[in-house]
Parts: sequence; C-alpha cells; structure tokens
Amino acid sequence: MTLTLEDLADSPHFKEHGDLADPGRLRPARLPGTDAERLALAVEDPELPLSERLAAGAVLGLVGDPRIPCPTSGAGPATSHVPGGTVRIGLPENEAGYVTDAWAHVGVEESWILKECPEHTVELADFWIATYPVTNAEYRAFLADTGLEERPTTWYLGAYPWDRANHPVAGIRPEHADAYAAWLTERTGHPWRLPTEAEWEHAAKGPDGLPYPWAGGFDPEAANTRESGVHTTTPVGAFPAGRSPYGAHDMGGNVEEFTADDYVPYPDGPYVADHLVETMGTYRIARGGSFSRFGDLTRTRRRHGAFPGPLYPVGFRLATGERPA
Repeated sequence: MTLTLEDLADSPHFKEHGDLADPGRLRPARLPGTDAERLALAVEDPELPLSERLAAGAVLGLVGDPRIPCPTSGAGPATSHVPGGTVRIGLPENEAGYVTDAWAHVGVEESWILKECPEHTVELADFWIATYPVTNAEYRAFLADTGLEERPTTWYLGAYPWDRANHPVAGIRPEHADAYAAWLTERTGHPWRLPTEAEWEHAAKGPDGLPYPWAGGFDPEAANTRESGVHTTTPVGAFPAGRSPYGAHDMGGNVEEFTADDYVPYPDGPYVADHLVETMGTYRIARGGSFSRFGDLTRTRRRHGAFPGPLYPVGFRLATGERPA
C-alpha cells in the first residue's frame, strides 16, 4: 500500500502540535526555600537588579504566580482604575519632525509618526484596565476550555511554554484576542473587552500626557525592548520602573498589545499608506512596543500594527467599563 500526502497529514505520527501540556503535571508542589508571595513582591521591586527580578519571576512561572488568577475559576484579572473625562489624544503636528529626528538612529520615518497627528479631544468614561497583559497560562486555559486549535506562533511546535506561564502571550491574531475577552466574559459574568485605542493611550500616559508610560525620556531600565538586552519576553511586571501613572505594568515593552480599533486616520489627520497598509490593507492597531523592537514603539502616542511573521509578536490586555468585583 502506498501512502499519499493526505494519508500522512491525517496520521497522528505527523501531527505538528501535541496536546496542551497539563500545568498540574508539570508544576512542582513546592520548591525548597520558595514563597510565592515574597517572589511576587521581588519581581516588581525596583530596588532589586533586573537579574534578580527575572529569577524571581522564573521561579514563579514554575510554582504558580499569585498575581495571575486562573480564569477558569471565575476570577478576572487584576485591574487598575482609569478616570475618564475629556482627554487629549495624539500628537501635535509640529512635533512630528522632532520625534522622527529623535528616533532616526533606528530607522523611524516621519510618515509613521504622522499617523499620530493631529492631537484631538476625546470623551472617555471611567474604565478599568488590566494591570498585566494576558499571560501564557491564561491563554492556555482559554485554548483548553474552548478547543481552539490555533496556537500562538511563539509557542514552538504549538507546545505550551509551561516554564513561561507568567510571560505575556504573543503571536496571536486580533480576532482571537476578542474571542478570549468574550470567553472570559462568559466565564466570569463580567463584561471584558479589549481597550479602545484612546483608552489604551490615556491609561499609558496618564493625566499629564507623558510621552512614555513613565516620567522623563526613554529609559531602557523601564521597558523590555531591544535596548534592554534581554531579547525575549519577561515575566509580567518585571520592569517596575515602567509602571504607568494609573498602575498598569508593561505598557511599554515586553509585547505589543492589540487594541479594539482598526487603523483609521484621526479627525482631520492624514491617511498614511505605510508598509502596514501596503502589506495588509486593513489592520488592527497595536500599542506599547516589545522585546523584539526598539524603544520608539514604547511612546504612548505611537500607532502601530502586527506585520505577518515572527518580528512582531503581539499580545493583548483586557479592559472593562464596569467596576470589577
């Protein structure tokens, strides 16, 4: 009997993705000398060097991170309250050249920055934004519960990275981020969604309109970008100097985050048919920068998107317009 390519494709022996790893089987009951609560404090302790924060986060990823509730238990994520009101979104047009020049050394083009123009007023209601981006552990629970077969592209051969349970998930499509929010809404009985682009920006820059989620200029100690030298994802919250004014971690660096909105020009702003438009046409706006890109993407006003391929691993965080229980 001669096997065809179709026969091989249907054979379990040639299946690319195995079953999702069971965290209960892989997680140790205890590790001598470890205390999860103390480790969680260490991850976000700005007085500790980065190497120690990452080590604490790595152990938490193995033993279970108390900062990350299991979504199948009916618990929602930790959140930070963001007051609404009349807020200014975007960049004044006379600043586009200055920003371009400041980041010209990494190849930033002015057309990319013009997408942020002009600065304009938006009315926002109060909302709550997730303190951390959605992690691998949370996304694994979603996959296991829903049966969705498509795995994040950052999971090698589709294998759940159990040793990076508390790292942000990345390499997903925006419709799956929306599906996660809908799933968690059903699981918890609380309305979860992705933040709008304006909400994300407001949560990142705070009432003073910061250019980065932290005070001052770009700081490689405040964000996991190429400048940090880590070159991979890190446990959520491991760059506490980059915590936003409203208390959200990783809004600059680690992984970019999908928002709820597709790219359209701001009111009276230019339509910028840049490489993203040329490649994909319509695309979902992502914010925040990542370990694989330079610090220009951590700017709170920066509008970007996910190119196909491994260079732009994008994740997401949740938001809600109702006070979480």
